[in-house]
Amino acid sequence: MDEHVYLATRRSLHAVAELLLAGPQYRAKGTIRLRARAGGFSAVAIPVHVEGVEIVSEKGRTPLTGTCRQLSSATGYDVGRPEGVYDDTSGVGPDDPLAVDPEAAGLLAGWFARGDAALHLLAPDLEPVLWPEHFDLAVSFEGATYGASPGDELHPLPYAYVIPPEPRQGPFWNAPFGALRAADELPDATSIAAFFAAAARPAD
Repeated sequence: MDEHVYLATRRSLHAVAELLLAGPQYRAKGTIRLRARAGGFSAVAIPVHVEGVEIVSEKGRTPLTGTCRQLSSATGYDVGRPEGVYDDTSGVGPDDPLAVDPEAAGLLAGWFARGDAALHLLAPDLEPVLWPEHFDLAVSFEGATYGASPGDELHPLPYAYVIPPEPRQGPFWNAPFGALRAADELPDATSIAAFFAAAARPAD
């Protein structure tokens, strides 16, 4: 997988999550929360989701091509991010062209699925949230935040992370915010959950 292709796809899917799911949902139902689902991700309170390289709503399935403004007519909801809720954004506007590669979209969806399964192993009673501002899947549990990110400016490719309630020292804690492990080090949900569990152990 060409990294530039993956990054363009990640940025475009982040925009779709923000402009076509979270924003419309916030205006209709007052929540920005999204969730992982088979093949992609979905809103929690309106019937819109992404599956592979399509956006799916009560109006049908539409390929993720063109711009978010053009795609909004296919969902029946107005385009736009949830204004006034957060400052971090995808950096993609409603009229910017999307670039969604099927293989890259599959890799991203697969990572969210693994992360979602791992978070359920860690905290079975909690529902992981896909937050549109950072486009990452996370739960807060016993004061720490555990998550699966498809990548960002710090680490462009998918990774799992832990943000402890207080700064921790030692080789395990290898990121400015806490601990990070690249997806290629964590081949399945069990290994991700083991990383989370290791972070939760008390300091020596």
